[in-house]
Amino acid sequence: MTHPDTPTRERLLDAAKRLFLEKGADQVSLRAINAEAALNPGAVHYHFGSREGLVTALLERELRPLWTDRMRFLKDAGESGPDVGEMAAALVEPFAELVATRDGRVLCHLLARSALPTGQLPNASSLFVPAPFEVMVGRALPLLAPQEVTERCRLAFSVVMETYGRPLAKMPAEAASFPRTATVVAFVAAGLTAPPTAPRGRG
Repeated sequence: MTHPDTPTRERLLDAAKRLFLEKGADQVSLRAINAEAALNPGAVHYHFGSREGLVTALLERELRPLWTDRMRFLKDAGESGPDVGEMAAALVEPFAELVATRDGRVLCHLLARSALPTGQLPNASSLFVPAPFEVMVGRALPLLAPQEVTERCRLAFSVVMETYGRPLAKMPAEAASFPRTATVVAFVAAGLTAPPTAPRGRG
């Protein structure tokens, strides 16, 4: 259990994580999270604004280490910037690492359920929004129009989250068969680097 002196936000996040991993996020109410943290019934709303705010904060806390080093590597790639294969690997590999464990599969499922409807986590920090990735892809593929870069990046995120997050799975914690990481990386890279498409109305 979390120590009573732990800051309130962390107590709530720790309580949510324990309950989500034990029961599944859909089976856990805000009331249960507040009670697990030994706080008053309005604590989650006071500190996070909503259930979605709590989920986003939890996912950012738990998943940030997986992405931080990879994003730093991409940003430090030199004047030419990272190639598309490196960017595809930086997107795919954290998910492949996550689903190797039971807890990781639950978190990945929660991420997919939360982010797939809009393409990103609600009210997420800059590390968890597509914009930085899109900028790097646009620089690496200057022949693509900005709108096409955005659309391809969204498709890439969707493919990865559908593959690893299994958003429709009823038992996401159970072990499952996933494609080889190299196969997913190659698939994403191929989609990002496909020849530019003709403008609408011309084919």
